[in-house]
Amino acid sequence: MQNAPGVRRFALTLAAAAIFIIWTGASLPDIVASHFAAGGAANGRMPRTVYLPLILLLTIGLPALSVFASWRALGRPGARINLPHADHWLDPQRRVQTLADTRAALLRFCTALLLFLCYAHWLVVRANRSVPVRLDESGFLGGLAVFLLVTGAGTWRFLRRFRRIA
Repeated sequence: MQNAPGVRRFALTLAAAAIFIIWTGASLPDIVASHFAAGGAANGRMPRTVYLPLILLLTIGLPALSVFASWRALGRPGARINLPHADHWLDPQRRVQTLADTRAALLRFCTALLLFLCYAHWLVVRANRSVPVRLDESGFLGGLAVFLLVTGAGTWRFLRRFRRIA
């Protein structure tokens, strides 16, 4: 499999993220401020015993499921793949490399999503340490902006890769 090193890195990143969430989540209070209004004021709470499994499921599960489902769909022989000049890039002599490049792009996006979700969790942990509980809204918006820029750059890179017929 051409993407084996990328898959191993992604799996290690998933494991590190799970450890990070469990480790930082241990310092949360029994009742966690988990939802925040504009301005950063807490307006929703839940027990830590609910928050931690939920954030683990979302942070680890969403990127992992996205990779698994996308890769499975791409691996089907008759998979419909929407690419510019698809007939050229999915020609049997180019298909293997095209799928490898598409899978690598998916891994990069899902890694960025995983890191953003870990960052959002870290902001929740920090918010729960402050009195009164308040989310760093500028930190969240800055992190979101970085995630969107990385996603936009990745999308541009991906589309550029398939823009022209080589």
